[in-house]
Amino acid sequence: MAVQLNHTIVAAHDKWASAQFLTEILGLTPPRSAGVFVAVQLDNDVTLDFAEPGADHIRCQHLAFLVSEDDFDAAFARIRERELMYWADPRQRFPGEINTHDGGRGVYFLDPNGHALELITRPYGSGESA
Repeated sequence: MAVQLNHTIVAAHDKWASAQFLTEILGLTPPRSAGVFVAVQLDNDVTLDFAEPGADHIRCQHLAFLVSEDDFDAAFARIRERELMYWADPRQRFPGEINTHDGGRGVYFLDPNGHALELITRPYGSGESA
């Protein structure tokens, strides 16, 4: 059997808010209750299980999503409609910009719990340098 990522847990003070935010930005099926988790199903059979943390502090997680050019356009339009801050880089040095790494496009933004979300249209190392 090939090894595949099945799910990962994402800590969130408000698991429904974070899960709903992600599905709305990415145009995914609405989240569903899954026991103590709120599950977001991705198209590659990976589930993000949002859960309330055992402590007050949540460590920022970085979640990167490979999307098509059309899906990038749609998600980026939603980011701009909501007037969310976005950056071309993970260190937030280039606000209001996107990147063109590997001949594609990429953008970083934050979810309601401060997790760093990234959208890319080309996998890293797959093409031209920006």
